[in-house]
Amino acid sequence: MKKLAGLLLLIVGLTLTIGAGANFRYYEADRSITVNIVSDDNEFIDLTPLQPYAYLNNGKLTVEISPNNPNYPGYGDGMSVNTTYVFEEMFNVSNELWENAEEDFPICVQISVSQNSGIEIFAGSYDDPVSGPGTQIQFTVYHDEPVPVGFIFNNGEDMGSHQVQMSVNAEAGACD
Repeated sequence: MKKLAGLLLLIVGLTLTIGAGANFRYYEADRSITVNIVSDDNEFIDLTPLQPYAYLNNGKLTVEISPNNPNYPGYGDGMSVNTTYVFEEMFNVSNELWENAEEDFPICVQISVSQNSGIEIFAGSYDDPVSGPGTQIQFTVYHDEPVPVGFIFNNGEDMGSHQVQMSVNAEAGACD
């Protein structure tokens, strides 16, 4: 009887030891992430129009060189054929991230426009560009140091009216 009680006690002890072990295998939890997508005039990476030909249209940066532009300066209907126009400082790209941080956090900005559109972009001034000209440019923006972006329009014989998409991407850190 003592052997049976001892064996029973040993089995109960082993069961408690194995059951109370720290062999944690699975845990499930729900977490949420909230990201606020805002218009160009309310974001941390800001695109600010500088020329009358650039404006915010429902929060989206629009470049329009025509009398349909709400900031139309009142002369001409557009651009001439077989000409090249250079518009410096069409808009600024600014970095408003981490405003109160002790350390500056740069962002790497990539901007592209459609190839074969007759449009090139550049950052900085035309005579001393930070990047470009080209259909794809990349540059670093530091806090409180906006970078101006300009456009070059190379108009051929049959340009007519056309729309070109511009893509702007930003990543944390300086460009390579």
